[in-house]
Amino acid sequence: MKYYMGIDNGGTTTKAALYREDGFCAGVASTETAMLVPRAGFTERDMEEMWQANCTVIRDVIAQTGIDAADIAGVACCGHGKGLYLWGKDGRPARPGIISTDNRAWEYPLRWEKDGTAEKVFAKSCQHIMACQPVSLLAWLQDHEPECLEKTQWIFECKDYVRFRLTGEAYGEITDYSGANFVNLKTRRYDPELLRLFGLEAWLDKLPPLRQSTDICGRITGETAEKTGLKAGTPVAGGMFDIDACLIAVNAADEEHICMIAGTWSINEYIRREPVLDGKVLMNSLFCLPEYYLIEESSATSAGNHEWFVKTLLPELREQAKKDGTSVYKLTDQWVEDIPASEFCPIFTPFLMASNVHPNAKASFTGLSNYHTRKHLMRSVFEGIAFSHRYHLDKLLATRSAPPASIRLAGGVARSAVWTQIFADLMGYPIETVDVKETGALGCAMAAAVAAGDYQDLSQAAQRMSTVNPAVYPNAENRPYLEQRYQLYCKILDALDPVWDDLQKLL
Repeated sequence: MKYYMGIDNGGTTTKAALYREDGFCAGVASTETAMLVPRAGFTERDMEEMWQANCTVIRDVIAQTGIDAADIAGVACCGHGKGLYLWGKDGRPARPGIISTDNRAWEYPLRWEKDGTAEKVFAKSCQHIMACQPVSLLAWLQDHEPECLEKTQWIFECKDYVRFRLTGEAYGEITDYSGANFVNLKTRRYDPELLRLFGLEAWLDKLPPLRQSTDICGRITGETAEKTGLKAGTPVAGGMFDIDACLIAVNAADEEHICMIAGTWSINEYIRREPVLDGKVLMNSLFCLPEYYLIEESSATSAGNHEWFVKTLLPELREQAKKDGTSVYKLTDQWVEDIPASEFCPIFTPFLMASNVHPNAKASFTGLSNYHTRKHLMRSVFEGIAFSHRYHLDKLLATRSAPPASIRLAGGVARSAVWTQIFADLMGYPIETVDVKETGALGCAMAAAVAAGDYQDLSQAAQRMSTVNPAVYPNAENRPYLEQRYQLYCKILDALDPVWDDLQKLL
């Protein structure tokens, strides 16, 4: 029997999973790497530790399942987009990797907007410029660490670095690099003029050759085989940006559905045959189905806020859950269920890591009183994260000629029944989840299956390997309360907008 391995590298978590041709998950292994925070607004990781983490989860999932490595027909990786992973000319990482939640380069997009660069860039890349995109980070490094760029051999995105370590071959897969402001979306190639506009033309030759998601981009080397338990010579597909992988995994690869991914990032996306060129959405990029563009609204404002709240403010609850052999997240779900939708909770702005309204916006609770408990604050976090997704959704809906048939939800939120219901109540559309835990890894496994020649394309793989659960519909009784609080959330964002720059000066 054939199996396909998907490897998913998020901001701090690395996962490997094995899937059969019918989408059955034989096993999953995961581990974490440390997020390094050398300064406020900086988020990094040790690239060698990250590589060892990949070796560990691959080895563990093979051992866990007992599957013969010879039965693994292909491997593919996905990873967080944006960020930056530099490989040195000396055969070592040139510096720590930069994660997509990094905000050190926040001034560069503002500068490029003021001097007209952003408008010229949009004409070619069809993208607004983000502080966490490679172009912003490279500009920052050019100004602050020029010696690092001088010694760099390859400019990688997250999963392309991992694939390079698996195969020893350097490629840049198109879904990631077309979302990095490197690629002209009309020619589907790197554009020297884009690099010149950013003042980065000196580094063009460090960008690896572009490939498609389902192209074979090398094979497992003998050294990698020894470290991971994979069979040397196993083909490795190009893989994809993790948000493409999730959209494929939830079988939303058509124009009828919107996909939301609620992980560290709030990802809100759909596909269409033409990019949105009026500037109303944040990102257009090339999708893993070549005939489509991915239309994206996103920010690092999602479930990472919940994880921080639990780890930082509820340590005793985590310990109690561990002793009781249960999940702390099940306990927080119960906390939220204990607070009815009709009861007012403080309005939470989920900007612990980044913002989708102002580059310097920070997290806050508005409306807190001595009546409120930690349960109320937990519901505030659940709702605030949903509010940020809704803020993005409203922008996407303005670019569509027809409403979506449903929203397909992935990420940690999709595993919480109470949170999924909050999303349905607030968005006003049916919410569907899929019967798989690791959507990113499944999307990668689909790419590996296509590269191995076992499916014609990713659409066919999604039809065969993805199972959609029954829809969760909006609760007519709860929806008005959520809508009222969302409108208040928007007013709070407007009111706080003049504050953030002054706050930033104190940091």
